[in-house]
Amino acid sequence: MFTNQRFLTVYSGIVTLAFVVTVLCGFSFAKKSESFDQLTVHRLNIVEPDGTLRIVISNHDRLPGLVVRGKEERFARPQAGMLFYNDEGSENGGLIFSGRRNEKGEVLDSGGSLTFDKYGANQIVQLAGVDDKEDKFAGLIVSDDNRRVWLGRDDRGDATLSLMDVKGRKRIIMEVKNDGRSSLTFLDESGRVVSKLPTEKK
Repeated sequence: MFTNQRFLTVYSGIVTLAFVVTVLCGFSFAKKSESFDQLTVHRLNIVEPDGTLRIVISNHDRLPGLVVRGKEERFARPQAGMLFYNDEGSENGGLIFSGRRNEKGEVLDSGGSLTFDKYGANQIVQLAGVDDKEDKFAGLIVSDDNRRVWLGRDDRGDATLSLMDVKGRKRIIMEVKNDGRSSLTFLDESGRVVSKLPTEKK
């Protein structure tokens, strides 16, 4: 029979040994790298050691809303994709994509977008392509507080390079229309054409 003192001594030894094994195993698992042939998940979070969210790769159902400094606000997104977050855990860009038909057979939310955001503000670069019942365009957008550059194709099939001033007003338009006609247009701040090449015949 164990005396109380002997029982306590043995019990203490077992608890200490269990604690040491747990710590060592935890350290081993934390440092261990694993290789997989295939990994199937609904959502994957990449975080910093302190838990700050940096990247989310997710299906449509689990894609986060708008996250600012680690706090999420509801924001409807019809896409799946990958979202990027800055050092403070605020969203600052992403790659999203979607496409489906509704009950009428109409194509909805078809296309993709890669964006990078300015710190504490909206997108500064966006590469997007959309082709559904609402929109048909593909191009590159560069913004400041307002859109400054558009390079792409619109829903008419025209290829356009538009340069805007700091207030987002078009000042230069270089265009090749769907039928092959090309032009270079200069506008003033009110949108009035001040010069155009080739000159229009009267």
